Amino acid sequence: MRERLSPTQEAERVEARVRTRLEPERELLAHLAEVRAELVRAVGQAARDRKSPLVRALIAGSAARGTFLKDRLDIDLFMLFPPGLSREELSRHGLELAEAVLTAPERRYADHPYLRGTFRGFTVDAVPGYAVTDPSQPLSPVDRTPFHDEYLRTHETPAIVADVRVAKQFLRCLGVYGSEARTQGFSGYLVELLVLHSKGFRALLGEARGWRIPARIRPAAEDPPRLPEEVALILADPVDPHRNVASALSRRNLALFILASDAYLAEPSEAWFRPPPERVLTRAEALTRMGERGTEVTVLELPRPSLVDDTLFPQIRKAQRTLAEEVGRAGFTVLGSASAAGPRGVVVVLEVASGVLPAVRIQDGPPVGLDRVGSFLEKWTHSGERVLQGPYVDEEGRLAVETRRPERSLVGTIRTLLPRLSLGKNLTPGSHSLPPIRLLADQADSPELDRALTELFAKRLPWHRR
Repeated sequence: MRERLSPTQEAERVEARVRTRLEPERELLAHLAEVRAELVRAVGQAARDRKSPLVRALIAGSAARGTFLKDRLDIDLFMLFPPGLSREELSRHGLELAEAVLTAPERRYADHPYLRGTFRGFTVDAVPGYAVTDPSQPLSPVDRTPFHDEYLRTHETPAIVADVRVAKQFLRCLGVYGSEARTQGFSGYLVELLVLHSKGFRALLGEARGWRIPARIRPAAEDPPRLPEEVALILADPVDPHRNVASALSRRNLALFILASDAYLAEPSEAWFRPPPERVLTRAEALTRMGERGTEVTVLELPRPSLVDDTLFPQIRKAQRTLAEEVGRAGFTVLGSASAAGPRGVVVVLEVASGVLPAVRIQDGPPVGLDRVGSFLEKWTHSGERVLQGPYVDEEGRLAVETRRPERSLVGTIRTLLPRLSLGKNLTPGSHSLPPIRLLADQADSPELDRALTELFAKRLPWHRR
């Protein structure tokens, strides 16, 4: 019978096993180094052949530093051009060079176009940028990357590199690894800086369990300027103090990490480093849960605009937030909302306590004694059949009147609200083309609907799903 270990001893045992499992084989690292060097040489040769104004090409990111997870190994190739080049010329030259060296190139879009293809069996993202000399004055979002790479190479030790991989796997299994707008989680660069700052994975968790949101890693005097009110985590970029490295991280995802840090340290096990089983709720299952809860769910369908995810998902979240707020203002008790996007469409789902409002609506007026009393009385004394009762003075000494609601159903209310709502620049429908709005029972099945319903009805801490 194995001797019972303390949580600290158990954590040491668990993390040693996870480090070994995540460590890349020496053969892979040697092969990767050869491919990186060959790729840089190939780009340089392609630039010379085409008389391209390329300043230099380099490999940066986790593939360059060994901080990658083996099943997420992509190579990030950066092609840097003179700052005087226009954005159009930057894209043209960068794409030409990438097309010359990559197999099966596919054009992708972020701040500006880049190519994804393969080279010697590895997936490569080839991104053009500017060869700036001051990372605090970037001309494109990727211009700081060479400085990030140099900073981390200078400061990271082999032990830190190994712990970075452990931290990434921990965050990945929580579903909060990745800074893209769809995820709103921890970027790879942020993970490396946090592990470096704390001098290890478990030390980072020990600090994180005591964080309060917004969490501050360094003294407030070192805060970047112009932080938004909803900021979750504050960590100035060491190569550009004006930038918050954690700007993409949501408060929800940081809170999940804080809670998980405390739970892991109390009961460490290798299960924390295995993704929980993925469970998608079907429409039929959601209808059953809705019946058990005694609630109503409505579905808003919107066409998917031709946008990259990092542009689209903030708009989807705005549409979800706006719809929930306005339905709440209309008198419904909103219990939850969710959204999802598929190749062809976007869905927003909304759960309310009841799908039908009472016929009566109380209109609060001003306190007695204010100048506005006269206008309130004038308005409602002559309003005809819409007034069910009043005007009268309520228990708080305010005027009030009870009126008949023009629309009582959830679907009808949303149809009335939509023409005046701003759901997002590319999602707001035209006034003459309202999108479909249906109760869940009347909605057709779709993968994006299932994902939204899972988010709405299957909320559970990731480590409780194992």
